[in-house]
Amino acid sequence: MNGDTSLSHQGDPTPGDAIRPLIVPRDEHPISRANISSQALKVLYRLKEAGYQAFLVGGAVRDLLLGLSPKDFDIATNAHPDQVKQLFRNCRLIGRRFHLAHIRFGFEIIEVATFRAAHTPIDEDNSVDEGAHRVLDARGRILRDNLYGSIEEDVWRRDFTANALYYNIEDFSVWDYVGGVADARARVLRLIGDPQTRYREDPVRMLRAMRFAAKLDFQIEAHTAEPIAKLAGMLDGVPPARLFDEINKLFLVGSAARSFELLEQYHLLEHLFPDLAAALAHFGKESSAAKVLQLGLQGTDERVREDKSVTPMFLFAVLLWPVIRRLYERTTPAQGMEIDALVTACEQATARQQARIAVPKRFTLPMREMIALQPRFERREGRRVLRVLDHPRFRAAYDFLLLRAAAGEVPQELADWWTQIQGTSGEARLEMVEQTNTSAGASAPGRPRRRRRRRRTSQS
Repeated sequence: MNGDTSLSHQGDPTPGDAIRPLIVPRDEHPISRANISSQALKVLYRLKEAGYQAFLVGGAVRDLLLGLSPKDFDIATNAHPDQVKQLFRNCRLIGRRFHLAHIRFGFEIIEVATFRAAHTPIDEDNSVDEGAHRVLDARGRILRDNLYGSIEEDVWRRDFTANALYYNIEDFSVWDYVGGVADARARVLRLIGDPQTRYREDPVRMLRAMRFAAKLDFQIEAHTAEPIAKLAGMLDGVPPARLFDEINKLFLVGSAARSFELLEQYHLLEHLFPDLAAALAHFGKESSAAKVLQLGLQGTDERVREDKSVTPMFLFAVLLWPVIRRLYERTTPAQGMEIDALVTACEQATARQQARIAVPKRFTLPMREMIALQPRFERREGRRVLRVLDHPRFRAAYDFLLLRAAAGEVPQELADWWTQIQGTSGEARLEMVEQTNTSAGASAPGRPRRRRRRRRTSQS
């Protein structure tokens, strides 16, 4: 290996330090161009041929180093965004604070970012445009940062050492300024710089630590982990819309169950899902409500591994179900109003959660419809069953019913009946419905439905 190796974690270098990278030559790492997107290679080579530095950067390099298949291929360069745009007709510049170049090849987008400076001190005469510098709020969080820099400065913009690796298209080497190669190989997640300072700059880094630790099966290094519980409250100040994006990244990439465990372990759950944390404490870890949540997260992971679709609608139904259950059980709905009471509980749980995580209506509205179908599954008398089968949310609601049955919340016989009726059609389906002679089951979670008495009428 070439370069300066003095940056192994014996000290804490700062952005102002003059450092040289540890350069890992091609014959000492497993990254092959055969595993890199052909479109990303096209962008890298065109930047190189135009005289610019061009590096594959971040998670893609980390994943390739670990023998994984990256989802995205991001590129860093010393070319400014306008220069990148001149090289690619299919390029679109995005962003207001810091322009990024999106180069589209059909459905694939290659993101190209210009190296950014870690920080630049304001001149003594205060004549430097403050708008071009990093601005922090009173808690140390970055509000504005729009400076171009060199690769040596850009590395300090990265969060974790394993994400701060640069694959050089010039000679196919890997450049490592902060010990990321060693940490990636040891599966250690380590923040670059002082953890408290980095978390205060951007509290979402705590969630990114959970995500990478869960997704990659990394251990969080002790100094990186130590401030998290103490600073967890800073998540309360993160915009709800941004938290929605981060929750999707946490739970919809195949490591939802482990991510949830880490959120609980590091006391982040109560700041993201306060009502859920309270409901789980109320019901207990062995309750059916908790088991629905656990099985739902495991099922989401299985679908991702099987390359099946996953949706925030179903995810948030799973995450909010204990809350909905608790709110519903506080009510005493009138006879025949159980479905309305359950829908009201769902709306209340969703509205309260929106204060922390801004779930769009395109997910909450179908979630409400799916939840409303749960009591209808338990009413199998008459031909109304056929209307349930035709409901646009039937499939998602049926999958949710299977979760509830597996958790012991409803009888397995009920789930089996709905599985069976889907396999019949025509007259056989009608006959199955007409032959069903059930006593009325529970009309809503945890509460039996009483059979309604027919009103007697007097004839004059």
